[in-house]
Amino acid sequence: MYHDESRHTEYNDTLQYVSLYDPFVYQTLQSVQGSIVVVQTCQGNIRGRVAEVKPDHVVIDSDGATYFIRTQQIIWIMPQ
Repeated sequence: MYHDESRHTEYNDTLQYVSLYDPFVYQTLQSVQGSIVVVQTCQGNIRGRVAEVKPDHVVIDSDGATYFIRTQQIIWIMPQ
């Protein structure tokens, strides 16, 4: 396993995990929950219904498939 300071910090032999998220992206996703959106990620775009929103990821239902997209991978969101 490699050392990644952006993901965890050790204090007195205690490991703390840190999750980074963008509160503006999270709030935007919450405002369109249940709606059809296009989400652009660094891997491409996905069009579907916003099923669930969490601080670190969003769940998109698209044509019978379910996508779990990390919030950090989102470039833009466009409501339809």
